[in-house]
Amino acid sequence: MKHLVRGVDHAAFPTFDPAATVKFYRDVLGFPVVHSICAAGWGPDKHPDFIHFFFDIGNDDRLAFFYYFGLEPFDGGPQGDVYAKFDEHIPIWFIRSRHLAIHVDNEADLLEYRRRLDGSQWPVEMQIQHETIESIYTHDPNGYMIEITRALRPVTPQEDLDANLTIDALVDVVSGPNPSMAALLTRKAELIVERAAAWELTSR
Repeated sequence: MKHLVRGVDHAAFPTFDPAATVKFYRDVLGFPVVHSICAAGWGPDKHPDFIHFFFDIGNDDRLAFFYYFGLEPFDGGPQGDVYAKFDEHIPIWFIRSRHLAIHVDNEADLLEYRRRLDGSQWPVEMQIQHETIESIYTHDPNGYMIEITRALRPVTPQEDLDANLTIDALVDVVSGPNPSMAALLTRKAELIVERAAAWELTSR
């Protein structure tokens, strides 16, 4: 199947605080506003007027927000963002799994964004090296987790192969009873054995 997409056009989120959102992305991080849509009378009945505005995050990618006039923040639990509120019993790692990661080219660029954030109302909360990347994290004024990341080294073809084996094993395991990490690793080992002969032929 031919791969036709060309990356992210934009990721979009709602905001209840457009002024703070502009301050965070444009004034602190330096992402220019590149487009906005003033929408009056759009959508189905009872759809509020809204403004849809976009920031340039590089490489022809954009980050967009919707501000709906007259819409008050939703009730809910104390955790999470303006769109989804979670009760106290929901693990924080689950909530943070939904986030936006923005790539930079090198350590100097990563540290520049750390400097900008640490000098703002939204300082860096974590700086972590994991596997092939190093990242800084904070939350924007809407409660969305934002990650800025750089590659520590290129991903190797062997790692790509391992990733595909892992996902094939995962798909098999979750379709059966009692999925677990142990079951995934067992299935992955079985796939390695099953495919080893074919790999041997292609490597000659």
